[in-house]
Amino acid sequence: MAAPHLYRTEAVVLKRVDLGEADRILTLFTPRFGKIRAVAKGVRRPTSRIGGHVELFTRSEMLIAKGRNLDIVTQSDTIDSYLGLRNDLLRTTYAYYVAELLDSITEEGIEAYPVFELLVQTLERLASGADPRIVARFFDLQLLRRLGHGPELYICVHCQEQLKPVVNFFSASAGGTLCPKCASADPTAKVVSIPAQKVLRVLHAGDYSLASRLHLTPNLLHELESLAYEYVRFVIERELKSADFLAGLRAQRLEGTQPSTQGSLVDEQERK
Repeated sequence: MAAPHLYRTEAVVLKRVDLGEADRILTLFTPRFGKIRAVAKGVRRPTSRIGGHVELFTRSEMLIAKGRNLDIVTQSDTIDSYLGLRNDLLRTTYAYYVAELLDSITEEGIEAYPVFELLVQTLERLASGADPRIVARFFDLQLLRRLGHGPELYICVHCQEQLKPVVNFFSASAGGTLCPKCASADPTAKVVSIPAQKVLRVLHAGDYSLASRLHLTPNLLHELESLAYEYVRFVIERELKSADFLAGLRAQRLEGTQPSTQGSLVDEQERK
């Protein structure tokens, strides 16, 4: 049976790239079709009827036409624009991180409803005022787990013995935690504190209501972030620009300097 010429789907805009004088290529994540790319024609014109419905991180109901090379967005109606993250540079940047990681780790056209559900929940949490650092770490662990890349947090990946409640070591290349006696198996392995191990297990278990009630010190949050970024870099085999931007943004805030506007990320993305 031939594929239908038109199909309707929910979609979240992960990325947009300018095309020609008025069009944009959108990278979308959908519940049934996974990641897809489609053209929004004339969307950059002030008179466009769908321009406001295909903004970054917007969840919309779309009608899409099958195309020879790229599909074409013919209609779009906003379901949720997540206004709570729009005027907060830090939350917007975390949304960029979520979108960039998801785009980097997934292939096109593979159904992944649990991942779509996680994406929507993460944007809702970022927009609602939840601690974006905990939201991001929960997203990291759950995304990796749902895509089959979850790190081992309970058994030493070298000797296969149950990990004891002591300071252990995390090896991105080995796929998880090493016990002290096996730490030499990876000279680049990082020390992982007992509190960090406990939090990682809570995040990995997938109970967000419990994770959101955790009160974490800045040092512990930094440790978790460092471990997450190292593991993500190993899995996707490249750096995330949004992660670097987040690090710079936090440094500016610590120094008391005025952070740069989010336009730099937007403009850089849309030129690609």
